[in-house]
Amino acid sequence: MSDISQAAQVADAVRYNGFRGPNGLRAGWRIVIFVALLLPIGYFADRLSDAIMSRTQLEFPTPIGGLVVMGIFAAAILLVTWIMAQIEGRTIADYGLPWRRAFCGQFWQGAAISFASLTALLYVLHLSGVLSFGSPALHGADALQYGALWAVPLFLAALLEDFFYRGYVLFTLTSGIGFWPAAIFTSFLMGGAHYFNPGGHGLGPVSATAYCLVTCLILRRTGDLWMPLGIHSAWNWGEVFFYGVPSSGQVAQGHLLNASLHGSAWLTGGTFGPEASVIELIVLAIWWLGFSAWLHGVKYPNPAAIPDPLRNRRNAEGKAQLSYDRELH
Repeated sequence: MSDISQAAQVADAVRYNGFRGPNGLRAGWRIVIFVALLLPIGYFADRLSDAIMSRTQLEFPTPIGGLVVMGIFAAAILLVTWIMAQIEGRTIADYGLPWRRAFCGQFWQGAAISFASLTALLYVLHLSGVLSFGSPALHGADALQYGALWAVPLFLAALLEDFFYRGYVLFTLTSGIGFWPAAIFTSFLMGGAHYFNPGGHGLGPVSATAYCLVTCLILRRTGDLWMPLGIHSAWNWGEVFFYGVPSSGQVAQGHLLNASLHGSAWLTGGTFGPEASVIELIVLAIWWLGFSAWLHGVKYPNPAAIPDPLRNRRNAEGKAQLSYDRELH
């Protein structure tokens, strides 16, 4: 064994303790720092959005109101993650969001699959006699305008939720306990949060948990969050704008159709919306099987991003310095 490798192993053994391990600061402590940063920045984002909404008299379930609120909170989560990336020597891409892949082909594939699946789900509800599509509420230029306006805040809503649960938190837990234990934990975390949505005491939290697991599978197989973001964005857009049905308990203004649900909550999803329908669980099961058969390999997380980048950098600098010293002597 070379002097360099022996020296590195001894140094590592000295440095590893309850705070630091081979992947840098241990996952639990990184999560603590992340939350400690998120709480004040999230509070400031909440106060800022409230002030802007109050001063401009905007309402949340509108395209502009949604843009303000979701834009501010998405910026907050990205800021906190960027700060953590600077502390750890990693990048936003390591946490599943490479900007060079923004709106790539897989994003649009996911969007197409998602909108088609939502349409099929609603058509099954229609054939079951519990959903009426209704008449168009918008026409011509108004329909195009609202369709385009809603696309932006609904993408930001997907970005906020997906990157919060399956961005920094999932990556960091993966480095400590492995991918699937981390995926299961964050999926139940997201599902539990949906319990507090309007109508969230039914199947809504269950379907949210299952959805999160499916998108964790897609993230695992594609390497980043862009296909899940396409899926989430298109589903939101289809519910909120195109069909005008409740989305996770929220009903928005400015939708294309006046669809209405009537019948048993287990079938329609009740006030939570079609996501809490038992048919949605069947859709998610089909997604799991379909994506498992279609997407292959393990591409997330990037193995090079898991070990402590700062330690690797120090080791490389130490080797370079040692080689330089040997050359001098």
